[in-house]
Amino acid sequence: MAEAQKPSAAPERTRVLLILDCSQSMWDKWQSDAKIKVTQKVLLRLLDSIGNLPDMEVALRVYGHLNKESYSTTLEVPFAPQNIYRLQSKIKTLVPQGECAAASALNNSLNDFPRDGNARNIILIITDGLDDCTGSICDVAQQVQRSGTVVQTFIVGIGNHDDFKHKPDCVGQFTFMEDEEQFDAVMHKLLYLSDQKVQVFFRLTDSDHKPYEVEVPIVFYDHFTHVVRYSTIYHYDTEHSPDTLCLDPLTTYDITFFTQPPIRLKNYHFSQFQHIEVPAAMGSLRLHQDAKRTTAQLSRYEVLVRQHDSTHLLATQPLDARRNYLVGRYDIDVLSRPPIHLSNVAIRDGAATELLIPLPGQLALNKPKVNSSGSIFVSRNGTMQWVCDLDPNAPSERIELMPGEYQVVLKPQKATDYNSARAARFTITSGKQTSVDLEKGSR
Repeated sequence: MAEAQKPSAAPERTRVLLILDCSQSMWDKWQSDAKIKVTQKVLLRLLDSIGNLPDMEVALRVYGHLNKESYSTTLEVPFAPQNIYRLQSKIKTLVPQGECAAASALNNSLNDFPRDGNARNIILIITDGLDDCTGSICDVAQQVQRSGTVVQTFIVGIGNHDDFKHKPDCVGQFTFMEDEEQFDAVMHKLLYLSDQKVQVFFRLTDSDHKPYEVEVPIVFYDHFTHVVRYSTIYHYDTEHSPDTLCLDPLTTYDITFFTQPPIRLKNYHFSQFQHIEVPAAMGSLRLHQDAKRTTAQLSRYEVLVRQHDSTHLLATQPLDARRNYLVGRYDIDVLSRPPIHLSNVAIRDGAATELLIPLPGQLALNKPKVNSSGSIFVSRNGTMQWVCDLDPNAPSERIELMPGEYQVVLKPQKATDYNSARAARFTITSGKQTSVDLEKGSR
């Protein structure tokens, strides 16, 4: 099974970058103490609990702590093994006094992660509000996610709901803390889950909940940033169970199964082993010609498929090919001459829809020896509809046409009199040739 990114690959190390807001508002009272004091207590307890985890490293970036009216940010403690004591010491000494610089801190965060290529990198922002920050933090967050360096960005909000009127979902997964106890629990949960993977498997099923034997591409998007996280191929056959995926429990996903039309699942979060059934009732569609001729003689028209009453092109398939589509109604265009339009074709669960199209006939057209411009029209419902133009430089042409009543109109290019135009009516019959000589008439 080919994969663009491998969701089952477990990195050897997890790195968590703490970005801490130390702007002046962090002195405001929240719960039992000032916001900064509560945050310091929670972080010190958290670091105590993860000090012995061998596969996790933590770093600390701070903004708003250097001096008043400063928008600067610094990496105070870089990633390193056994740096817990250094982290705790720095956190104890932080004094909020500057301005909000979350966008700058996030922008600089990519340079904080070592470039060893074998770690799961996570950003955890702790703040009492992002609305007043300078810089386009949403644009910065998109750049961070698209870089591929960071798996996920989390924002933990403390303080008052009014300071988060617009949830910063564009930055990452946002959680507002109602109280200090929840703050403590959420931080421990995020750090625990950051070192885990969750097994998930999907089953595409029919209306009787039976799985299909199909292979379908799947793409997993980050729900908040819309960045592609994984892409793989769903596979199932009667001898094997569906493939099991190992997904990140910290990420909320939007998932697209590339059936026809695609199935989209929104806002999925996996915190434990899950078996997910995806209703995908399908039937098949095949268009073929109503004739007994060898494969080499059959026309190879392209077939365009749209959902009924939609202008969006859903799929193309060759004539005589069989393709699966979700149950529903479709409009189909066969790119013959002239095109054949089939409207409101039903695809039913587990059924094969077979559509016959007429076998074309052939026009053998003999033209005057002077260069002439011309066109072919088909008669439908009392009107003439254009089919194709003729080659002005060719003295004769052979053109494949669907059965019907036609007219050909031709006029020498140098002629200035409309009366010099020649026209002939003719009939095309399936599997037969019709000859038209514009000097001698048709037969």
